[in-house]
Amino acid sequence: MAAYFQKDYRLGSFELFSTSHILTLLVIAALGVCLFVFRKTLQKPEINRLIRYGFVTVLVISEISYHSWFIFVRSWTPRYCLPLHLSDLSVYLIIILLITKNLNLFKFLYFAGLGSALQAILTPDLGRYGFPHFRFFEFFISHGIVVLACLLMIAAEKYKPTVRSLWVTFLLVNVYGALIFLINRLLNSNYMYMMKKPGGGASLLDVLGPWPWYLLSAEAVTIVFFYLLYLPFWIAGKVREKKDPA
Repeated sequence: MAAYFQKDYRLGSFELFSTSHILTLLVIAALGVCLFVFRKTLQKPEINRLIRYGFVTVLVISEISYHSWFIFVRSWTPRYCLPLHLSDLSVYLIIILLITKNLNLFKFLYFAGLGSALQAILTPDLGRYGFPHFRFFEFFISHGIVVLACLLMIAAEKYKPTVRSLWVTFLLVNVYGALIFLINRLLNSNYMYMMKKPGGGASLLDVLGPWPWYLLSAEAVTIVFFYLLYLPFWIAGKVREKKDPA
């Protein structure tokens, strides 16, 4: 058991779209489908509260265990371990959303949180820590719940993003990115991969050109991705218009 918590893990590095990776993605997808299948049950106040605070509890435990592990293996450093990646920051914001059910926060997190979490779980930067290392489980649990929490708000609370919130989120992400760039210069860190691409060749950034040009390419990709996230709501709106022309 201790081997699964070791810093120098030697039982297999993470492999993109390996069997364990694909199965994990399928589990997250299946849970997401269940949220919509059982949406009426999830709208019951006691069930809704149980699921929301269950997610909060798991996320808090996950974050505490994450930082505890880095401290235990004597690797905690502000250059790497601060929750400044957009997907990591979203974990903390999702906790607030699950507690408050704030609609404006949902509109931001639907694009920034769901978008970054999907990118993270599709192309994780886990290095040597493949299944069944602790880091593998912690990563997919925390980022998976970000995805599921956004879907829960849609299924149970009937929240919807808007085109306006898409562009507001894009603006806020850029402001946050400028701040992170300054922090990276100060700490000699690489949060949001603004100073260099992640290692391992498992990122969309690998096809967007060299630094700093991939940062500009990522802007266009982000807009396209945000619109893809909005597309289901646009389609649903058009369907409703056809059913009720008045």
